[in-house]
Amino acid sequence: MKVSELIAELECYDEDADVHFAYGAGDYWHTTLAPKVSRVFTGTVTNTDYHGTDKLLDGDEHDDEVVLRRVVVIE
Repeated sequence: MKVSELIAELECYDEDADVHFAYGAGDYWHTTLAPKVSRVFTGTVTNTDYHGTDKLLDGDEHDDEVVLRRVVVIE
């Protein structure tokens, strides 16, 4: 999703509504957790074959062999 698409999606919601994000807990009961968004920031991600998705890099963690992308992160 692009930032412009997120903005368009959010336009129909109450501006004063709290914002949460959902993710699977990975537990036996297949619980979906939904903590409140605490911050939005720009981060760097790369794909990880082990997890099958992107991972957020912290600080100077990188490998010259991988593709890095700057993204907006909602935490």
